Amino acid sequence: MVVRIATFNTENLFRRPSVFRLSDAAQRKQVLDDFDKLVALLDKPAYTEPDKKEIADIILTYQAYSNDPDNPPLIRINQNRPGKSSGLFDTPAPGPHPTELQIRAGGRGAWAGWAELGQDDLDMVAVKNTGRVVTEVDADVLLVPEVEDRLTLERFNQHVLGLGREPYPFGLLIDGNDPRGIDIGILSRLPITSVRPHLFDPDPADPTKPLFSRDCPEYEIQLDGESLVILGNHLKSKFNDDPELRLAQAERVAEIYRAALKRTPNVVVAGDLNDFPDSKPVEALLGADPPLRDVMSHPSYQGDPGTHGTCHSKRDKLDYILLPPDLWSKVQKVGLETRGIFAHPNHFDSVKSKTDEASDHAALYVDLDL
Repeated sequence: MVVRIATFNTENLFRRPSVFRLSDAAQRKQVLDDFDKLVALLDKPAYTEPDKKEIADIILTYQAYSNDPDNPPLIRINQNRPGKSSGLFDTPAPGPHPTELQIRAGGRGAWAGWAELGQDDLDMVAVKNTGRVVTEVDADVLLVPEVEDRLTLERFNQHVLGLGREPYPFGLLIDGNDPRGIDIGILSRLPITSVRPHLFDPDPADPTKPLFSRDCPEYEIQLDGESLVILGNHLKSKFNDDPELRLAQAERVAEIYRAALKRTPNVVVAGDLNDFPDSKPVEALLGADPPLRDVMSHPSYQGDPGTHGTCHSKRDKLDYILLPPDLWSKVQKVGLETRGIFAHPNHFDSVKSKTDEASDHAALYVDLDL
């Protein structure tokens, strides 16, 4: 039984935080830094007057009170019960944007709501190109990092993939720790029998915080007479980099992998590791006991060395499918679908710009004779 397993970071399916569509990297960083600062301020149990001024300044800068669906703000405050006695601030009346804003709440417990990154719809051409990549890869089991939620994954499965082929009969996703809707889902032609999330694994450096930026779900797939476990990954990104956190995440993935091997010999570690082949996090996985091997090092693979952007260098490699020794001997073919990336010279004719590309990640796949 030959099973094709793939990983494809879709960069969301229908909606994406607007900040990630900004072309200026410095501007993106400024928005995300301001968002992190705002979240930290809002989480304080008591707001000082300087805190209130900083909160108000950020809200005014980004018009974070706006509900305009045609021009969503980059940062938005969602107040569940806004009012003079229960809100963070009084929502300004329609008209000219205010120059001052009074923060009424005295601390985190005095109002109901949260800060979030504003989102806008992806161009439908981009959505269709994402579907085209998935169709071309034609995987039996497809891991999809960066998906908004399970219902969105199913909508994509039924209404985008389902236009030209049979949709996947099984799809699963558990919301992870990332508040931006960047979760790790899976689509499968084989029954998904269970999932073990690791949302609550503590960070060794600060046990009050979760270790995984998203999650490391263990998806169990039913085979003939035995099971296949896919460990889905999307490690800490290099934006506002924290290499030690990414290393701790990889070391924990190695522990989860060893534990899964006690249940089945068919364990695959896959996803976006956000680091290079010679990095400490990747080396922690390759050096696991028993060791894992990257399918792109298999003799059957003859493609580009990277999986991101132009894919021309190993420094462009962020996505991995890692196999234990028992599965290495069962590899039949390894491939990389790059045609959904605008930066890659060989892209679909329907990919005409960065805006309508499927993703800036390629889809990596391996055929295993199980």
